[in-house]
Amino acid sequence: MSQPSQAKLTTSDHIGVSVIQSQTHASSTLPAAVAVLQQVPQLVPANSSAGGGKAPPPSKMKKPQADKDSDEYRQRRERNNLAVKKSRMRSKQKAMDTQQRVNELKEENERLEAKIKLLSKELSVLKDLFLEHAHNLADNVQPPAGADGSSPAPNNTSTNGQ
Repeated sequence: MSQPSQAKLTTSDHIGVSVIQSQTHASSTLPAAVAVLQQVPQLVPANSSAGGGKAPPPSKMKKPQADKDSDEYRQRRERNNLAVKKSRMRSKQKAMDTQQRVNELKEENERLEAKIKLLSKELSVLKDLFLEHAHNLADNVQPPAGADGSSPAPNNTSTNGQ
């Protein structure tokens, strides 16, 4: 039979994580693979006050303070100031380009609306002309005699001299 597993705690490494290795005295009846799987190390926090072993985010980590009088510091600040200046200039230029595009589109919109009004008036005039012409044609065209299937009425107003 196999004996119960025993946990062996190793020392903490530099990131605050301890490794627990379990040792199992497996009998000869268990396969070797099972015995190897039971010996896989597990990571656990070194101390419980570390907040689950999570490292602080990079923004919260303290950076080494550079000497404000050093040449390296002044060069970094100068490069940063130039980068900020370029970024602000690009932002202003983008805003100006966008405003210019808005103005162009507004002008184009006004031109198109004026064209719509002009074409609508032209359409209205042409419709009126067409309807007037169709009405005049209807008034000038008389149905031919006998078109309705009856014979024309005799004309009594004319005399033959009889």
